[in-house]
Amino acid sequence: MPTLKKILIANRGEIACRIQRTAQALGYRTVAVFSDADAESLHVQIADEAVNIGPAAVQHSYLNIPAILDAARRTGADAIHPGYGFLSENAEFALACQCADITFIGPSPEAIELMGSKRLSKLAMLEAGVPCIKGYQGAEQDDATLSREAERIGYPLMIKASAGGGGRGMRLVQHAEDLLEQLRTARSEALHGFGNDELILEQALIDPRHVEVQLFGDHHGHLIYLGERDCSIQRRHQKVIEEAPCPIMTADLRQAMGEAALKAGRAVNYVGAGTVEFLLDARGQFYFLEMNTRLQVEHPVTELITGLDLVAWQLRVAEGLPLPLSQEQVQLTGHAMEVRLYAEDPARNFLPQTGRIAAWQPALQEGVRIDHGLSEGQAVSPFYDSMLGKIIAHGATREEARRKLLRAVQDSVLLGVQSNQRLLAGLLDHPQFIEGQFSTGFIPAWFSDHPCLQPHVPDAKELAIAAAFFYQAATLAHPVALAGWRNNASVPLNYRIGLEEQEWPVQLQAMRGEPYQIEVSAQVFELNVLACDGRWATLEINGIRQHYAYRMEAGQLWLWTRPGGLHLLDRTQTLIAGGTRVTSGTLKAPMDGAIVDVLVAEGSPVSKGQLLVVLEAMKMEHPLKSGIDGVLKRLQVQVGDQVKNRQILLEVE
Repeated sequence: MPTLKKILIANRGEIACRIQRTAQALGYRTVAVFSDADAESLHVQIADEAVNIGPAAVQHSYLNIPAILDAARRTGADAIHPGYGFLSENAEFALACQCADITFIGPSPEAIELMGSKRLSKLAMLEAGVPCIKGYQGAEQDDATLSREAERIGYPLMIKASAGGGGRGMRLVQHAEDLLEQLRTARSEALHGFGNDELILEQALIDPRHVEVQLFGDHHGHLIYLGERDCSIQRRHQKVIEEAPCPIMTADLRQAMGEAALKAGRAVNYVGAGTVEFLLDARGQFYFLEMNTRLQVEHPVTELITGLDLVAWQLRVAEGLPLPLSQEQVQLTGHAMEVRLYAEDPARNFLPQTGRIAAWQPALQEGVRIDHGLSEGQAVSPFYDSMLGKIIAHGATREEARRKLLRAVQDSVLLGVQSNQRLLAGLLDHPQFIEGQFSTGFIPAWFSDHPCLQPHVPDAKELAIAAAFFYQAATLAHPVALAGWRNNASVPLNYRIGLEEQEWPVQLQAMRGEPYQIEVSAQVFELNVLACDGRWATLEINGIRQHYAYRMEAGQLWLWTRPGGLHLLDRTQTLIAGGTRVTSGTLKAPMDGAIVDVLVAEGSPVSKGQLLVVLEAMKMEHPLKSGIDGVLKRLQVQVGDQVKNRQILLEVE
């Protein structure tokens, strides 16, 4: 087996940074690869060497096998770590590394190919005696066969992309009349996402827990499991919160699930880090879901309760060394919990967000770990997954871990892009979650009308703070005209503070040497600005001191009021609009992305709610529908076009 010296990480963002951290600490040299969109990214900055592998689109960069292998050859890298996502579960890539005499840090191409197909892996698991849920995993993929099999399985059922993951190509079908449309969209998403439109059908378990077992194998025939993780808190079939151990786990159930996972691993002679995922119902019965032949996003919670570095284990196994522990030596200590930080707007059906990071300051403290790839000024582009990083906490008990994590989520400053931090804080603070009583249906059941899923509207105190910041900025720009030297200083200044389409009046009175008197919605605030340096301000509001992160630029204020940011505008000098259109047939892009389907032509009649265009952004397809009945007057895009947020796509008259 090889002795490794230099490792190329065929990935980006937080996982590339995380792998480099361990590799560099162990003395290995690292090579980063990056697309044009990621030239200034953190994973590029911390690498020993970095190579541009192509344009922003993943097909031309992070999925470009020849370009990645060429980068390894040019830099002399003798190993490639694929991270997760992209090529991490691509058997062709693992085989290409072998052929190029480069160590692939992962399992064999054969194991990747088998377990990467939900259809073939389920057949293999049935043969190995692993409990599986009722479904169809046959080779016949025509609509008639799938419709017939769906009737046999019964509704509700799940459609899943055989080569898929992360919720792509996955649809829940409640009624037979919805099946054909859902098959079409699942196939399309699977083909665009994985280059394979093969599907499987499975009986839908209602509100199960999603529990997975961490496997690790070496080249000497040793295979062990490192406890389990509960990943039940999900939105759109993507995990949001993960924890270890599972809150309802018993010793007998852990052993049964661990042994089933070992059966799955032995069926493919598994080597390296892998995860066997199960659905666990209310009766304590569990069923095979899939096997991920890579490191998982949520691996830090396993690391924190075992005291192990799983990336270090991956490197050790890749060099041919045996696992350092036997099954009997594995110990689980305390509790760990992780949240995924996404650039998305939960109030708009979790719509992915793009923009530029105006401020980022992770709230590190004892027992808290934050894996990220962010730096201030960095652009969040539409080309990649919307996950920005992970915040993880460890404690002696589940409650201690939860409490630490909640504080870290509330105190981590992120400005410039909309994120899911308010949702994360709401989830962590919900009584049902605190009690450990939840399932995969937790968010739909408990958060359909929760305030953290509503638009973040500034309250009176936040508007008062904004007015004080805008006044301070004007004072610095025009020190004579303001700051108490006005002839009519006793007359309040009238501000109009805006957020998107909304606007609020605020009155501020500033007398030299005295606190600001600020009135908002019949509430009066006495506000002292004790210190501000362009990044942090210390304010005393009605006798209470607090610290606020902020950034200001040309009448714009990014204000951090835990646990979320506000982008507020000073519209005091802006002319008031004369009126707005009540209805509009103009369809605009909700974010940056690529047009993958156009289902209408100019001159054709359309009806309200009709699907017109499909936009792909951040690894998901977003159907765009008409808001009115009418005729398509003008179509301004075609398949393959890259579009910007708010760009006009078409007009219906």
